[in-house]
Amino acid sequence: MKLEEYKKVISMAIGNEIAAFDFYTTVSKTAKDANIKAIFKELAEEEKKHRSYLEGLLANPKTMHFDESADYKVAESVDKPKLSVEMKPKDAIALAMKEEEEAMVMYQALAASSKDADQKSMFNSLALMEKGHKTRLENMYTSMAFPEVW
Repeated sequence: MKLEEYKKVISMAIGNEIAAFDFYTTVSKTAKDANIKAIFKELAEEEKKHRSYLEGLLANPKTMHFDESADYKVAESVDKPKLSVEMKPKDAIALAMKEEEEAMVMYQALAASSKDADQKSMFNSLALMEKGHKTRLENMYTSMAFPEVW
């Protein structure tokens, strides 16, 4: 891909981080369970940091160092439905898990295409954080017995 295509991918990633932040913030404010509130609030804050990093890259494209011959294959995250707080709790957590998985895969691919060691390290860190989010959501999903928890 060319630099302009990487900019589009990063712009899309920013949109995903904003959507995740909004969703997690809403759930943290509306959930009845204190543990769920705390986890979703923490996830929202982490997504906010991811957004800030990505916006920094777009603000100064000279800091982006990608192998422009690599094929990123971003199709998996296109045409994704918007997150909604009207979903059943189980479905919302399942969708959040999927979003985190897709973010993890995207950041892994960006890291693999990065030619700059610091940039590669940052994308690997973002991928690891998203994996942690996914794991926490998976634990919540599998241990959730009743929707009344919300």
